[in-house]
Amino acid sequence: MPALVAALLPLSAALAQVPAAPVATPAQAPASTPYPGTLTVAVDATDLARRVLRVRQAIPVRPGPLRLLFPKWIPGKHRPDGPIHRLAGLTVHGNGQRIDWTRDPTDVHAFDIEVPAGVATLDVVFDMLTPTAANQGRVVMTRDMLNLEWGTVVLYPAGHAVDGIAITPTLELPAGWQAGTALELQSRAGDVLHYGTVDFETLQDSPVYAGRHFRRIDLDPGAERPVMLDIVADAPKYLEATDEQIEPHRELVAQAYKLFDSQHFDHYDFLFSLSDRMGGNGLEHHRSSENGVKPGYFTEWEASVAARDLLPHEFVHSWNGKFRRPAGLATPDFHTPMVDSLLWVYEGQTQYWGMVLAARSGLWEQQDALDALALVAATYADDRPGLSWRTVQDTTHDPIIAARRPQPYRSHQLSEDYYNAGALVWLAVDAKLRELSNGRRSLDDFASAFFGVNDGSWEVVPYRFEDVVAALDAVAAHDWAGFLRSRLDAHAPPLDGLAASGWKLVYRDKPSSYHKRLLAARSTVDYTASLGMAVSKKDATVASVRWDGPAFNAGIAPGSTLLAVNGYAFETALLDDAIKAAQADGSPIELVMKHGEVVRTVSIDYRGGPRYPHLERIDGARDRLGRILAPL
Repeated sequence: MPALVAALLPLSAALAQVPAAPVATPAQAPASTPYPGTLTVAVDATDLARRVLRVRQAIPVRPGPLRLLFPKWIPGKHRPDGPIHRLAGLTVHGNGQRIDWTRDPTDVHAFDIEVPAGVATLDVVFDMLTPTAANQGRVVMTRDMLNLEWGTVVLYPAGHAVDGIAITPTLELPAGWQAGTALELQSRAGDVLHYGTVDFETLQDSPVYAGRHFRRIDLDPGAERPVMLDIVADAPKYLEATDEQIEPHRELVAQAYKLFDSQHFDHYDFLFSLSDRMGGNGLEHHRSSENGVKPGYFTEWEASVAARDLLPHEFVHSWNGKFRRPAGLATPDFHTPMVDSLLWVYEGQTQYWGMVLAARSGLWEQQDALDALALVAATYADDRPGLSWRTVQDTTHDPIIAARRPQPYRSHQLSEDYYNAGALVWLAVDAKLRELSNGRRSLDDFASAFFGVNDGSWEVVPYRFEDVVAALDAVAAHDWAGFLRSRLDAHAPPLDGLAASGWKLVYRDKPSSYHKRLLAARSTVDYTASLGMAVSKKDATVASVRWDGPAFNAGIAPGSTLLAVNGYAFETALLDDAIKAAQADGSPIELVMKHGEVVRTVSIDYRGGPRYPHLERIDGARDRLGRILAPL
């Protein structure tokens, strides 16, 4: 899942000796033998008014103790957040008689049942209560669309690897709706969709996007392994896309194939929601991806530029994260704890390739990519003092530590910096490969060799840190272990890849075109590089404050509301003028703030003028970044 916010001072060569990444070792691993019989699950998704999914399961069993599990560790989410709190109304019957269950008091995702003699099938019924408002979590059902993740509507027997549990799914949709999914549709009876039997790992990895307003676009016409863009939208008008807009999406597929030199799927579906009502998201799967953006992606094409690296990012995950997966994340079921230590490869390199492929495909102009990278670089040059006490490597634990909850001081706490700081590390790797080989080899060669093995195979190939190092060494010999660790374990931002690529970070008094459009989409004014804060245009609320920056040192905290600037009712234009005046003649910047019940006046000591990040060529240096962003 991408997160564009915004990365290198080396440590000593002693860091070259690196232990292997830890791997989860449960006390009793699930058996590799298949579970006897085939489960069924039927989901009724027609209750749009109450946004409830009605679930019925049939589970073949034998008499004796049985533990049923609700998925806890969902692949791609990197944390134990299976929404057990939304499961309600659970009842179990056998031969028409109700059978009691008990919940494990120390493992609330587990339900224990004693199956009576003579019972061969358990009939399990429950409701999945999806959020009815955004403050309850991501909305996945609206009047016009549905995002069904099968891992939220299935209980499965413990003790077996999920790829050995066969299950046959059925989905009932509201009248006339259409659906996109990687699952194979066997038949449709009215609005009931019958899918083919698959193992539970594949089912969980094959979500459904369905809706009243649906369009399917073939992104690789005539291909043996088709790639589809399955779109659901709030209204039919949002489905309208010109040939000129569709073409870079087709080029994305072509550029990804050139990069990875392989396809690890029989077909692929971009599941794509254009909505203000269903929650936005980005979640990777092997043969599909979940992607949710604002409704004007096509109809407001220029304004949507900041959303156009989402599809490249999630597509890359089919190779990096799904086919090739860190060993600590290649767990046998959805209950075994995952180890996130290599997320700087899984997500960091994917973040890098997402930006590169956005440029190579034409979803971004090359200048858009440079401007986006400038924002990333500026984040680590100015807005991550937390690296003084944490490292990029340590942020791989953040999905478990913070569970993606909002942070009051992200710059000090850090938050999943393995994404963008990881992308900067991989830019440095790419530049170094090109330097070592005098431009003949690059990270493209690593991608083809590392992710391109076993073309056509879906079987997961796990990797460890040593495998990454060995693959880089095969492209160009170097102390790659030391190179990587000196950046991942440093208390400094990994920014040296920019200079090695022929570019430098500079500041100008106006934001770039990409930055302007990003801020407009977020309805935010960004003073991060100057005052050290960002402000919401909607309600003048302070959205973020840089730790130990000018606003912070003046006593401003996130969540404050700006009431006045230098004695006048707050407007962003007035604050812009005050910043310029302070630079010109030292005039104070006085703000009236309201935070909770307290109203007070603060004075910000800042005279540096407007500052917005841009990238600029280094005179005489080789432009490796331009080559990186150019189409293959």
